[in-house]
Amino acid sequence: MRGEQGAAGARVLQFTNCRILRGGKLLREDLWVRGGRILDPEKLFFEERRVADERRDCGGRILAPGFIDVQINGGFGVDFSQATEDVGSGVALVARRILSHGVTSFCPTLVTSPPEVYHKVVPQIPVKSGGPHGAGVLGHSVADLRAAEDAVWSGATFITHLFNAMLPFHHRDPGIVGLLTSDRLPAGRCIFYGMIADGTHTNPAALRIAHRAHPQGLVLVTDAIPALGLGNGRHTLGQQEVEVDGLTAYVAGERPDPLGPRSQPACQVAHDPPRACPLCSQGTKTLSGSIAPMDV
Repeated sequence: MRGEQGAAGARVLQFTNCRILRGGKLLREDLWVRGGRILDPEKLFFEERRVADERRDCGGRILAPGFIDVQINGGFGVDFSQATEDVGSGVALVARRILSHGVTSFCPTLVTSPPEVYHKVVPQIPVKSGGPHGAGVLGHSVADLRAAEDAVWSGATFITHLFNAMLPFHHRDPGIVGLLTSDRLPAGRCIFYGMIADGTHTNPAALRIAHRAHPQGLVLVTDAIPALGLGNGRHTLGQQEVEVDGLTAYVAGERPDPLGPRSQPACQVAHDPPRACPLCSQGTKTLSGSIAPMDV
């Protein structure tokens, strides 16, 4: 009760001249915030007789929750998979510059590397100790469905970008992909899975299949590489050299296989999927947020 009274006495901030995504459309509306929560302006005025303490003109820009990217391998020339003596400064640089792409939180990730890279890099970027059980992430695995189900019972909760570097779906044994509809998981356990929805890494039809099978678990990721934000040319990604051409990156000398985005804004990754994947545009309160009264 005391917390609610404190919030009621906090300053009210009104964002004006902004565009807000509602129902798949960008609408021109004002947004009212107090104590980190979005307000219903009608209740604020008629029930509390309050007006905004401060107004900020957004200049017609889109106002949206910050994107959370849980798979980013680097950016702006910083490669998280390089065994340097000061990994933290590189992470800090990416954290500052990636704000212009709409990303406010991210998880630094490493590509497959020699063991010595992990031993040198990982201890430098601890945020929260996962304890002896680890983070519980599946992916880059040849596990069959039974092994994947056993992993979930042991604490696994997330699948690194679905369909990539894992056994392909088969009707007799769907492999890790089968976790999306498995009936052998702990009661109430939600399996989350990352997908790169750029139309290249994952065919739009595969994206729709996954979303329709398990919409609550979909997490959009960019899988961005160190060339994010840089120009065309050759750059590094872990132990590989990559070539950037426009918004696409390839292993140097090999054109067929695309890698992560170079300078694609996080919002652009979700530009096309919303038409067939409502979760991407509507968001969820637990993962990507939404803009509605009482949202944090």
